[in-house]
Formats: sequence, C-alpha cells, structure tokens
Amino acid sequence: MTASAAVLSAAVTAPAVKAKSFAARYGILCGVLLLAAAVRLPLAFWPNINHADEIYQYLEPAWRLLGHEGVVTWEWRDGIRSWFLPTLFAGPVALGDWLAPGGWGAFVVPRLLVGLASLSIVVTAWHFGARISRAHAIVTALAAAVWFELVYFAPHTLSEPLATAIILPAALLLTGELSRNRLFIGGALLALAFVWRFQYAPACAVFVLGACWRDLRNALPLIGGGCVALAIAAGIDVAHGSTPFAWLVQNIQQNLLHDRASEFGVAPAFAYVLLTSILWSGATLLMFLALWRGWRHAPLLIVAAVVNVAFHSMIVHKEYRFIFLSIVLLIIAAGLGSGDWVQMMRRQRAWRVSALPVVCAGWVLLSLGLSGATYIMRDNWMRGTGEARLAAELDADPDLCGLALYGMHDPFLSGRGQLAVGRPVYSFYPADPLAKGQLPALVKQHERGFNRIIGPLSLASELPANFSQRNCALTSHEITACVFVRHGVCDVAAASPFGINAVLVRLNY
Repeated sequence: MTASAAVLSAAVTAPAVKAKSFAARYGILCGVLLLAAAVRLPLAFWPNINHADEIYQYLEPAWRLLGHEGVVTWEWRDGIRSWFLPTLFAGPVALGDWLAPGGWGAFVVPRLLVGLASLSIVVTAWHFGARISRAHAIVTALAAAVWFELVYFAPHTLSEPLATAIILPAALLLTGELSRNRLFIGGALLALAFVWRFQYAPACAVFVLGACWRDLRNALPLIGGGCVALAIAAGIDVAHGSTPFAWLVQNIQQNLLHDRASEFGVAPAFAYVLLTSILWSGATLLMFLALWRGWRHAPLLIVAAVVNVAFHSMIVHKEYRFIFLSIVLLIIAAGLGSGDWVQMMRRQRAWRVSALPVVCAGWVLLSLGLSGATYIMRDNWMRGTGEARLAAELDADPDLCGLALYGMHDPFLSGRGQLAVGRPVYSFYPADPLAKGQLPALVKQHERGFNRIIGPLSLASELPANFSQRNCALTSHEITACVFVRHGVCDVAAASPFGINAVLVRLNY
C-alpha cells in the first residue's frame, strides 16, 4: 500500500471507528431514553392532576398572560409567586390552544414539554453510573427511567419536578472533576432551581458546599453563574411590573409569619418517612440495602436528599410532591448501589451473563408492582380524571353560555384548566360570606346568569327544577358530581356577585 493510499484509508476509517465508538458508548443510553419517553409522554394526555397548583399556579397564569380571563388565587393576589414559570409556560399554552382550542391543547402541550424535561434526570443518572462502570450506568439510568414515582410526576406542571430536572445536572457538574465552566453552569442551574422552588435551597447548598469546601476559590464561578440566572429572574419580575424578588419576601412572610400554608392541612414531622415507607412497601428494606452500597459512590446525593426531607419535615403543611427531589436523589443513589450487586454476581460463573439483566428486571418489576400496590398511588393515577370528563362535556357543548359550580369541595373545580373558555364561571360555595347558609335560594335567584351547573349528585334536590341532570363522574374528593342543564340563554349580569374570582376574594382563597 502506498503512503497516499494508507492516509486515505486512515481518513475513511477514523470516522467509522468514532461512529462505532459513539454507538457503543451511548447506544444503550439512547435506548433507555426512548423507554423513559415512552412511559412518560403518553401520560401527558392522561388528564390526572397531582394538585390543583399545577393548573391554578402555573397554567392559568400563563393563560392570563395571553390576554384571556382566568382564575386568580390568593397567591397571585398577594404576590407570593414568581412570574418565571408562567412566562415559560405561556408559549406552550398558546401553541396548545392553537392546535386544540378549548383548553385541552393548553393542558397537554405544557405537560409534554415538562415530561421531556424530566429526561435530564435519566441522562444524569447514566453519567453518575458511568463514573464507576458501564453496568452502573445502565442500571442507574434504567432505574431513573422506570421508577414509578419519577414516571408519575414527570408530566405534571409543578415547580418540584421542574426544579429537580435542573438540580440533577448541577449535582453532576459539581461532584465530578471541577472546572470554571462546570462551576459556572452548575451555579446558574442551582440559582434557577432556587427561583422555581426556593424551598430546595438547603438541598442545593449541599452541592455548593461539596464543591467549595476544599477550595473556596470555586465559589467565584459558582456565584457568577448564579448571578446570571438571578438577573434573568429579576428581569422577568420587572417585565411584569414587580419589584425583583418581592414575591419571595411576600411568600416567606405569608407562610412563615402568617402561617397561611397550615390552612391547607398539617401533618406530623415523621409524615414523609411514613408515606415513603408505605409507597415503597416491601421494597423499603431492599432500597436501604442498595442505598448502603450507593453511599460510597455518591454520598452527597444521599446527604442532600436527607437534608431536603428534614427541612420540609419542619414545615407543618406537607405534600408528597414537596420531597420529589429527595426521591429522585435516593433512587439514583440506590441505582448506583444496585450496580455493585451486578459486579458481585458476576464473580460467580453462573451469574456472569445474567447478572445485569436480572438486576435491571428487578427494578422494572418492582416499579410495576408498586405503581398500583397502594391506595395512595391508585388514587394519584385517577385524581382529576372525573373533573376532566365533565370539562370535556362542557367543551363540546355549543349551548353553554355560563357555568356555575354548586356546593363543591372547593370553590373552583380541580382539573384541567379553562373549563368554559370565553364563558363566565360562577361559584356557589358554602363558606362564601354571601351564602349565609342559603345556597339553594341564591342559585335559584341568580340562575339566569348560567345554563349549566356542576354540583354533587347528593345536592341535586337543591337545584332549580328547570335544571335536568346529565352525565356524572367521580371527583378527586370521591364525590359524584354531575352536569345539570337548563335550556335557554344567559344574562351575564344576573349572577355577577358570584363570579368565581369575586368569591375567591371574599374567601381570601
């Protein structure tokens, strides 16, 4: 072979070798990501909700940014929420409403994007494992891809899963070989997560301290990146006519000084540990064994998870979504620990080939079993679907000119947003100061303002006689609610004192 031929052969072979090396290195990761997307993205179309906040704190404000009418809760009236996330959601909400008008598209498209964002957790899990071995990478990424809690929360438009989706890459950057760029990007991601979910600050501080305690000079690029993210957040505040971070001050003042959060329920300090042990059920001991092995690979992940649970345990109002970051960190640490089991099993000739498939299958089977093993998870999967059925009926109702919510558990209907796009929504709620125990008389007095009612089947006898029952559904609070219909047009002014936002103002809700 001549020299020129050899050079040409090398030039042709090099890209092929690189492509083969890339496929060998990341082909399995791409497969795991496809699996993760396959189990997450369809859930964007499943109309369950974890909490009304995902509608009324994020999608409804985004809807209002587009110039539409929407429900305004006390958090937005008191200015304790940042406009950052609603601003991000405004584009997807607009796109969704353009693709499928009437509320359905505005609900689904943001959920699809949040589900895609959750894939960053799977990628991060892979790279944490790749620091140890290929087997650790595969097992840890698969665990993050299929674990039922991570899958369940993936499409929900809440600050907790969104903040977690950027904290995990930051944790990866700040626990490996450090550089100015990694520190800068990590600091920016943590600051952004702080704006989205400032209650995660103690957990974020664990990674900051881990990066800086040996060399304080690392703090400079970290702070630099954080300042850039905070400047963007401040700019969004100013663009919406607010003082930068005034929402943060108001939030702390309302929830810590005035204890507003406790009005929505309180729980003991051990509630999160108890609930996690219930959801993990018989797998709890196995998880602890995996975490014991995972500690030596990623101690900061476990420390941050524990710090986050401890901090939220001191707050009397508790919801499981609040510790979503901890669940993700623990699953990744447990995945790293179970990667050790693969190596241990491979020392035995009989398990050499099957060790990795057995451990991976264990994660899949555990997740499938636990996803519906408890009443809590079964309720989670179905929560909000009854309300969505009623909303779908209203969306398809061309004669709807006004909707009243009567005697429901909440003054609004917890479900996908925009139940009556372009039509007034009224609320006849027992705790409303104007109700004074006279709901049946009030709804009859103001019935000209609406021609559709959603109310509990058990209260059907209290409604005006000219409203007939149509379809019913079981709501999140296990109440059978129905749509009641009268024929005719609406007088918008007839029920104005009971417009839903006027009611929320009176209730300070």
